[in-house]
Amino acid sequence: MGLLNMPEFSKGEAMESKRECEKRGTMCLLKKMLKDESFELSYTEHNKPFFPSSKEQSSISHSHDKLAIILNKTENTGIDIELIRDKVRKVQHKFLNKRELLFANNNVERLITLWAAKEALYKVYGLKGLDFMNNIFISDFEGSVLFGKIETIGYNKEYQMVCEKLEDYILVYILNEV
Repeated sequence: MGLLNMPEFSKGEAMESKRECEKRGTMCLLKKMLKDESFELSYTEHNKPFFPSSKEQSSISHSHDKLAIILNKTENTGIDIELIRDKVRKVQHKFLNKRELLFANNNVERLITLWAAKEALYKVYGLKGLDFMNNIFISDFEGSVLFGKIETIGYNKEYQMVCEKLEDYILVYILNEV
């Protein structure tokens, strides 16, 4: 896994947009992680990153000043990083089911962790059409290990994930399918 502080990366660089900075930061971090300058990064029609000449799986996330990337040589993977903000309280009813709402208990860090976990699962799924409330489920958790499920027609998988607090951010990434 790799993490990049975008303001430090872009210091002294002339970039036209935040998107350009994210793209250049992604390529820079991937070069370091892969120890290779010659890789090719492509995206599926659903915007899932992949390497055409390798079976290595990847996932990329941006949030404000942070860029996070995870690579897995053997399994599909997902990652999400989110800035901890109260704003999540206003939208929690849109992505959490009743059990998850009770578990979160309006706690901002739990809400952000649940959102990031669902985003990581959405990324591992790699297709459009998942409903965060009705297809993606996160078990109650304490500590840094959590479990999530994706349940939809033709796809029913459970994953073990890790969450970490990094300064004012929550990072969640998939370890493996269980």
